[in-house]
Order: sequence, then C-alpha cells, then structure tokens
Amino acid sequence: MSTTEQRVAVVTGAARGIGAATAVRLAAEGRAVAVIDLDEAACKDTVEKITAAGGKAVAVGADVSDEDQVAAAVARVTEELGAPTILVNNAGVLRDNLLFKMSVSDWDTVMNVHLRGSFLMTRAVQKHMVDAGFGRVVNLSSSSALGNRGQVNYSAAKAGLQGFTKTLAIELGKFGITANAVAPGFIATEMTKATADRVGMGFEDFKKAAATQIPVQRVGEPEDIANAIAFFTGEAAGFVSGQVLYVAGGPLD
Repeated sequence: MSTTEQRVAVVTGAARGIGAATAVRLAAEGRAVAVIDLDEAACKDTVEKITAAGGKAVAVGADVSDEDQVAAAVARVTEELGAPTILVNNAGVLRDNLLFKMSVSDWDTVMNVHLRGSFLMTRAVQKHMVDAGFGRVVNLSSSSALGNRGQVNYSAAKAGLQGFTKTLAIELGKFGITANAVAPGFIATEMTKATADRVGMGFEDFKKAAATQIPVQRVGEPEDIANAIAFFTGEAAGFVSGQVLYVAGGPLD
C-alpha cells in the first residue's frame, strides 16, 4: 500500500468547478480531503461524491482571507482528518472591469482572496508539512497572469501567485516540501460563464469561439486541471518544484 493513502489534502474553493474536481481526484488518489469553501453547505455535493466512491472527506466553511477563520479551519481539519500535508490554493473570485471603472473594493477583494488567502493557508499548513518532512503546495495561477483586458486585478493576483510559488519552493524545499503552480487557460466553469455574461455572449457561443483559438480545438474542463494538480501532489513529483505549468490546450506567449 502506498503512503499516499494516509495523506491529508486541503483544497480551497472546492464547492464547485476546478476545486471540486480536484478534491474528487485527490480522494481517488487515496487522500483524505478537506473541502473548504466560503459556504460550508455548498461543499455538500463535493463531499458526497467523494464518500459515495468510498473516500473520506469533510466540509469546512472558511473565508480564506480571514486569519482567524483560516486558523480555525486548519485546526478542525487536523482534528477530524489528521495533519494536512497537501494544500491546493484554489479559492478565487472575479471582479472584472476596465481600469478606469474598477473600484478599490474590486481590487482589494481579488487581492485578498487570491494572494492573502494563499499566504494565510500556506502559512497555517506548512507547520504540519515541516513536522512530517513532506509537503505539496499547489497554487492556482491563470493564463491571465500574462495579461487580460478587463482583469487588471485578477491578472496581477495570478502573476503574484507565480512569484509566491517560486519563493515557497526556495524557502521550503529543505523540509521536503515542493511548491508549484498550475495556470489554466479557458476552463468551462461558473467563473468563465460569468465572463461570458459580462461581455453579453451566450456561454455555448463563448466556448465555441474560445475553442477556435486553442490548438486542441476544445475548451478545458475542470478535470483537466485536476489531472495536473494530482501529478504535482504525488509522491513521485518530489524533484519538481517552483514550476508554473500552463494547462491551456497549447502554447502561450
């Protein structure tokens, strides 16, 4: 039996989309999974999918940008599942707008969830990783880190997560902890549907138009990202750290 089966994974923003697919995939890999989202009740479907397949999961409600809530969430995970040694920082929000229309609140909300949230979660969980002499941190960046009209806040946050990832790899490597980032391209989720709504386009037409610009001629699904995350969190990926993997159906400039 692989020691992977005893690992406890924490996935933030796991009530739906990429986070939910990742939680389900990691459970299938033998992890016990803490499904964290702002609304604990919204995690029910993800937890039920995992337990129905014979896995172990717990739903935890927490605002990842709140220091006290993060501490309480990690303490609860440790008590109910065991010390977490895998962390996927996936929680995210959109507050899209052109720069001259963007409010300070739009900027702060995106920065707080993506950057502050990833910092707080990683700082809280890394203690358990150091004690175990093993850890895997995966941060969700985005192709928008390369720049995207109407997303100056989101692009800046996702680019920031790449620097965050590389620095974690440098600082934590000697403790057996790796840190990597996955940067999705167009993935069919509620967030991309919100973008379609923002530009006044039907989601199916939006996806079809996007697919024509992608070399593999289709948009991505949450499971495509979960597959990449599963690799980074595995026992066999111990010599891969500080990397940013664009999962976008083709090369990006």
